[in-house]
Amino acid sequence: MSPQTLEFSDATILGRAFRIDTSSVWAEAVNPDHLTRVGVGNLIAFQSASASEYLVGILDRVTRDLQDEAITEDETALNDAPIEARQRDLFRVVLLGTYRTVDGTRRNTFKRGADSYPLVESACWVINGPNLQNLMGLLAQHIDPEKRLQLGSFVADPTAMAVADGDRLFQRHAALLGSTGSGKSWSVALILERAKALNHPNLLVFDMHGEYKPLTEGPGPIARGFKIAGPGDTPTDDHILYLPWWLLNQEEMQALLLDRSEENAPNQAARLTHHVRELKHQQILADGLSDLAERFTVDSPIPYSLDELIRRLNDDDVEMVTGANGRDKQGPFHGRLTRFVHRLRGRMEDRRYGFMFAAPETEVDYEWLHQLAVNLLGTDPGIKIIDFSEVPSDVLPIVVGVIARVLYEIHFWTKDGNRTPITFVCDEAHLYLPSGTPAATEARALDSFERIAKEGRKYGVSLLVVSQRPSDVSRTVLSQCNNFIVLRLTNDQDQAVVKRLMPDNMDGLTAALPLLDVGEALILGDAIVLPTRVRLDTPTVKPSSATMNFWSEWNRTAVAASDLVAAVEAMRRQSRIP
Repeated sequence: MSPQTLEFSDATILGRAFRIDTSSVWAEAVNPDHLTRVGVGNLIAFQSASASEYLVGILDRVTRDLQDEAITEDETALNDAPIEARQRDLFRVVLLGTYRTVDGTRRNTFKRGADSYPLVESACWVINGPNLQNLMGLLAQHIDPEKRLQLGSFVADPTAMAVADGDRLFQRHAALLGSTGSGKSWSVALILERAKALNHPNLLVFDMHGEYKPLTEGPGPIARGFKIAGPGDTPTDDHILYLPWWLLNQEEMQALLLDRSEENAPNQAARLTHHVRELKHQQILADGLSDLAERFTVDSPIPYSLDELIRRLNDDDVEMVTGANGRDKQGPFHGRLTRFVHRLRGRMEDRRYGFMFAAPETEVDYEWLHQLAVNLLGTDPGIKIIDFSEVPSDVLPIVVGVIARVLYEIHFWTKDGNRTPITFVCDEAHLYLPSGTPAATEARALDSFERIAKEGRKYGVSLLVVSQRPSDVSRTVLSQCNNFIVLRLTNDQDQAVVKRLMPDNMDGLTAALPLLDVGEALILGDAIVLPTRVRLDTPTVKPSSATMNFWSEWNRTAVAASDLVAAVEAMRRQSRIP
């Protein structure tokens, strides 16, 4: 059944067009009283050259000026006539799409873009009330029922639902941006909640602060929780995640352990590569995998002994060889690997890095990676959350990058017909996807995510980039996003980034970003037909990211000395577990 036709009457005309270009229309209000009830962001419809066609746009600028006019009807007496200042109310509308009451054999259709334009003196109307509800119902009908993702309601009309195309939102990458306290975490929780209603959702959340833990708890959890192992965690817990050293490729291992400023760095890198290749080859043969031995590379994720690697590097560092005169002399790498070996041993002995360099024996097993792939890429459960809150900040980028790279490569090598798409939700993306010149560890993570941003869509891997500082996030990653959910942004640099990502005719919308209320967002991109200001729904299960009420808490709650003592001990143990 077709939705009701939008109806416009002469009595409700807002204005008439007087200047038209390919992207916007300027109009003069014919009834100033009508204009006072219209605000920036409202939808406006212009009559096209055809009686059955209207151009729909968004009001982005209103101005009032005074124009001097001669008071006379005698054109020959203009020079001597008295002058009167006439008030003019002008407004600009950015064109977005075309509504047709009749379109061939169809009725009531809407499409993006404009095939024709209003004429000078074309009338226009504000789309509100029943017309707005009918238009939003029409837009929702453009999306197949199984693709609909309800995000909230339109600010202009709370009775009209804001529905996005779930396929388009995720398959072409998306960014969720907003300042601290604007509602980012709740928005992520809402999207996860909506995805949970599907039969086989597949999303993986990189949780930097452990704030999405409530979504993994309770009688009906939305997601399954994992946590990168901390010093106080027990290896037998099935939600504790280790990332053993043998998952790292050579570039990641070198970024983690090498000091490129050392003159011996090339020698250290060469011996590391040589020994890792040899150790992987020996392990493959010991496991009876002779076919793999002919095809593996030094970067293939194959377990090997870290203790044996250190022993071989140390032997190189102290090696003496027989010289030409029969006397011992220093080997080619004598003394050149000392710092590298100490650095590697230091990592092994630091309990903060136990998740990587002190993984239990079960993680140094050929079959372990199979189970990791099932846990993180499988759809039982479909939504997974990894807590990185106890990962040291200096290696956080490379740790996140390793997980993303390994999972992406597994997806890459999956047969075409066997792939189920997955979305990586990159919370606090500015921490590991930096703009500018990244450090060595950041560069490796950035390479992995930029590859996914450029190529992932072909292999069923997409990104949902979440950040409070878009100006600090890689331009390459953001430029690949085709959909944006932008909450309140108060920083002018962040606003400028969003403005650059928008089409030229939409940059006026960014002026509203610092004025958005908590939970309000501008939604733009392929996933929604009309760029709109939406009040997002509140998720049923809320993340633990609520801003504390400082003034109220100061008036109500005293600090307990015992709590501070417990916190000091937790800091010493690097664990909140008693």
